[in-house]
Amino acid sequence: MKAFMAGKSSLNQIELDLLGDVSGKRILHLQCHFGQDSLSLSRMGAKVTAVDFSEKSIQKAKEIAKELEIDIKFVCSDIYDLPNNLSGEFDIVFTSYGTVIWLPDTQKWANVIEHFLAPKGQFVFVDFHPVVWMFDDDLKEVIYKYSSSEAIVEDEEGTYADRNADVLLRSVTCNHGIGQTVNSLISAGLQLNDLQEYDYAPYPFIGHTEEFEPGKFRIKHFKNNLPLVYSLVAQDV
Repeated sequence: MKAFMAGKSSLNQIELDLLGDVSGKRILHLQCHFGQDSLSLSRMGAKVTAVDFSEKSIQKAKEIAKELEIDIKFVCSDIYDLPNNLSGEFDIVFTSYGTVIWLPDTQKWANVIEHFLAPKGQFVFVDFHPVVWMFDDDLKEVIYKYSSSEAIVEDEEGTYADRNADVLLRSVTCNHGIGQTVNSLISAGLQLNDLQEYDYAPYPFIGHTEEFEPGKFRIKHFKNNLPLVYSLVAQDV
């Protein structure tokens, strides 16, 4: 946070390359958490509206925006219900890292994206690869399906921000294969323009990772043999 408040962008090179020059563009950022990426986009000259269903996250995001004197709109809403809480259209809809796994229905999600895209607008998406979520906690054994409509319910200690936190959390997630995600977007009326897979992640988002280059992490025993992140760009046609 100290570096971010001083001007450092929270966006990674993967999404920066996909987004390109956003100056003057209307961007809708879905599942924005407490707004660092949204505010980073604003710093790049975009006109940003950012959404999250967490009241505490949106409250914190507004506090940070006020302190930084950044003009940005934050909306507290369930993604599926967003058309009832927001109007307008956008040049880019953006979401990244750990988003669709929390959503049970990718078709409803894709329909919301299409609803807010301006004609020829682009959806830019980066997320952790669904193959990673097939493994057990030790990343040794495959215990979940690559793509399934069944919810995965897990009880875990700590949080993704602090693995040693004295907190017990129950998570309910859904593993959506890339094919399922892409087909949902196509069914909603979008055209897939770009699809990439990466053998590293910009965060140590899971156990047993190591930083092999600055800002690039891999699972130690898998080396570069497993995709950890994927991205796509789709256009409203």
